[in-house]
Amino acid sequence: MANLEAWLTLHLTPGLGPAACKRLTDFFGSPQKVLEAGRQALCQVPGVKKSSAEALAQRPSKKEVEKEINEAAAKGVSIITWEDAEYPDLLRNIHTPPMVLYTKGLVECLSSPCLAIVGARAATSYGRQVSENMAYQLAQHDIAIVSGLALGIDAASHNGALNANGRTIAVLGCGIDVVYPRQNQALYEKIAQNGLLVSEYPFGTQPESFRFPARNRIISGLSLGVLVVEAARHSGSLITAELALEQGREVFAVPGMVHSPKSEGTHRLLKEGAKLVQHVDDIFEELPLIASPGSQDEEQQASQNSAPGQISNPEEKQVFSFLEVYPKPIDEIISATGLAPSTVNELLLLLELKGMVETLPGKQYQKKMQ
Repeated sequence: MANLEAWLTLHLTPGLGPAACKRLTDFFGSPQKVLEAGRQALCQVPGVKKSSAEALAQRPSKKEVEKEINEAAAKGVSIITWEDAEYPDLLRNIHTPPMVLYTKGLVECLSSPCLAIVGARAATSYGRQVSENMAYQLAQHDIAIVSGLALGIDAASHNGALNANGRTIAVLGCGIDVVYPRQNQALYEKIAQNGLLVSEYPFGTQPESFRFPARNRIISGLSLGVLVVEAARHSGSLITAELALEQGREVFAVPGMVHSPKSEGTHRLLKEGAKLVQHVDDIFEELPLIASPGSQDEEQQASQNSAPGQISNPEEKQVFSFLEVYPKPIDEIISATGLAPSTVNELLLLLELKGMVETLPGKQYQKKMQ
């Protein structure tokens, strides 16, 4: 408890960020010794500003620290410090690791091999399908999926892992007791029960724009690699990819439609040397710490065998064969197949009931990824 109180005292000191905390504890050997040091000794630490020493003189009281500990107990939150055994080694060794992690859920997720999946908030249906499908397959092989609980690609990735009864870690850009965005309230609660919520911020910290780039270093820091699915030219996901490279992690990218602005960032990553991913085996090839679960050919064959076996007549096969994973409007489907509109609508409904086709707004349809 004394160690936790000392770490939290440093962590809750206004103006004392994780970089300064790391330098101070490295120099003095422990958080307790940092707190015992005088202002003159603190100012002698290389790379530590005078303002940090001044901040420590105004550090929070023991009562404030105890309040944070009591709130954690009341809310079912575990506080893990940099020196605790549960703290992940990969994260511990990044340039500016968080000194304290607030966690809620299954803490054992931190000991799993992890892969981050990130991408656009305003994702296309294609991007959401790819993310969910990739996360599902990776989670089936005991890989924890790390993302940021945002809308779009993040949410699809978390859901994919949960649907596979696998592990997922949501790293928040706010206090662990703050749900953001509000639309993901149900997902937040589901992860708290079946995965792990993580934040470096004290209780009640609101989501502000500058917190999310800082949050991204934890997403990449926890992970063996980062998979980017749909990122625009100026995307926060590209920041995560850059941080991953700085941390010595692998960077993967899924190609998108050549004219889609949502894929400009991912295509840039591919030009710069990111590993192109069409299937999870492309990820396993680059991550020797994770054994490949099986051959791509076997899984593709299983997928191919499942869909055609459900096709009951030539007209149904004709409609299904015309569809792609990208949306097609109903008028285009009718025109290409030459079938009556009523027949096409009936066949599309049948394919949707079989789980082979997905309906999108605006009377558009696409193949559902197997």
